[in-house]
Amino acid sequence: MDGMLSTWMHALVGYVRSGQPDLTNRQMALLLAVYLTPGPHTVRGLAHLLGVSKPVITRALNTLGTLGYLRRERDETDRRNIFVAQTDSGADFLERFGSLIGGGKSDGTARKPRATAS
Repeated sequence: MDGMLSTWMHALVGYVRSGQPDLTNRQMALLLAVYLTPGPHTVRGLAHLLGVSKPVITRALNTLGTLGYLRRERDETDRRNIFVAQTDSGADFLERFGSLIGGGKSDGTARKPRATAS
């Protein structure tokens, strides 16, 4: 356990020193959920996955959207639905963060092929 916590501490220190936006744990969990679990992702589905309310997801999504890490896309088949989609900026951020955890090497998990809005 001590080795894992030490690795995590070094990753977090590197993250703090990087000057990247300071994300909360909820924001980071939301970002990772969208990039590392199969989509499509909805606010309701992400709230269920993380065990929080929809307003919590909406607030985190507002911040992550402002940073350019995630975006909302309207479902063209049912205009009432909104999907949460990945962005290149979010993938870049997670690759840099992943390299901090992996000791300078990224395994590329943030760079999954993704559909673009029509």
